[in-house]
Amino acid sequence: MDDLFKKFLYTGIGIVSTTAETIQQSVDEWIDKGTISKEEGKKIVEDFMAEAESRKGQVEGKVKGLVEKTMNTLDFPTRSEMEQLNARIAELESKLAKNAKSKKD
Repeated sequence: MDDLFKKFLYTGIGIVSTTAETIQQSVDEWIDKGTISKEEGKKIVEDFMAEAESRKGQVEGKVKGLVEKTMNTLDFPTRSEMEQLNARIAELESKLAKNAKSKKD
């Protein structure tokens, strides 16, 4: 589940990065045309980045909740369930090996 969450998170970061680049390009064009000053352009970009940063935690929480809901809906085992199953398998393999060894003796 962590890998899926990381993929969603990295996708979100990529979207924000692409959006920031697009905003920067638009701001640069406005500055070149004289529509806004460099200071105004800098403020627009800084405000966008500050807003994106402030919403980062909120978005992470929503994505994590969505991933967990999807995992539950699809009935995937959790990490702890997989660890428990692996431990049981190892225990059973050990018992089988002991039984096989005692039958040889």
